[in-house]
Amino acid sequence: MFNLIGLLVVGIVIGVLARLIKPGKQHLSFLWTMLLGVAGALIGGIVASAIGTGDIFELNIIGFIVAVIAAVALIGVAETLSGGKSRSHA
Repeated sequence: MFNLIGLLVVGIVIGVLARLIKPGKQHLSFLWTMLLGVAGALIGGIVASAIGTGDIFELNIIGFIVAVIAAVALIGVAETLSGGKSRSHA
């Protein structure tokens, strides 16, 4: 239970950091920011676990950096997908 709550909190932090790092204005809701941050956190945890620097739910510097980079990329993909839909209706 605490792992899930911790993952959501870390996801929010990573999602917000990723949005601050990514240039331009993003048109994503708080929920999408959190979900993409959680996805980035999971990717970071998997990478950190794969290279042997920690567990998937363990917060470490390598996992955190990878998580933020992954979240920035995921936000870019989400923007592209949502931007393409909104432009086709305009």
